Amino acid sequence: MIGIIDYDRGNLRSVEKALLKLGYSARILESPSELTEMKGIILPGVGAFADAMTALKEKGWVQPLLRYAQSGKPFLGICLGMQVLFEVGEEHGEHQGLGLLPGRVVKFPVGRKIPHMGWNTLHQEKPCFLLEGIPEEAFFYFVHSYYALTADQDCIVGTSDYGVRFPALVGRDNIWGAQFHPEKSSPWGLKLLENFGRWVYEDADLSGD
Repeated sequence: MIGIIDYDRGNLRSVEKALLKLGYSARILESPSELTEMKGIILPGVGAFADAMTALKEKGWVQPLLRYAQSGKPFLGICLGMQVLFEVGEEHGEHQGLGLLPGRVVKFPVGRKIPHMGWNTLHQEKPCFLLEGIPEEAFFYFVHSYYALTADQDCIVGTSDYGVRFPALVGRDNIWGAQFHPEKSSPWGLKLLENFGRWVYEDADLSGD
């Protein structure tokens, strides 16, 4: 079963429907106690970094999510759910994230219309099991005003460009994140979710080699 974290900040039903369409068992989780039953989890998110972290704390998700991450089981963050995987977010002040990936989330430079909304291409920086079967420069759907900034180039799997080249797909070990919305990204987004589900149920090679 793939669990979808409900903390009142996510595009839950679309993610659930996409997984079910692909034939994967999925359930929206309202309580951290349900995490132990899950083979993999998805942390979706829409909105502001600070609000997301406040909601995760108030609903008791933070420590259970950190323990789940340490268990080695598959963990995927989507959009804001990817951003809170990092150490710090700068939206409306400086706020602590989950700290599962190194770096901070910063605002797009002046001169670009924000939010960055719509279809954009994904440049594949290195092989990754999540990108198997997806062509270089495939289009994905984005909605965001902030992006991740990290000095750890090894965790950047895919990038996109919006006046600045930014990480669009990141990860290491069992922790992965997509800045775009795969559940809204037509065939290539569904392919990425299919690859995630295959990892959950078939223990796909994380390296993509």
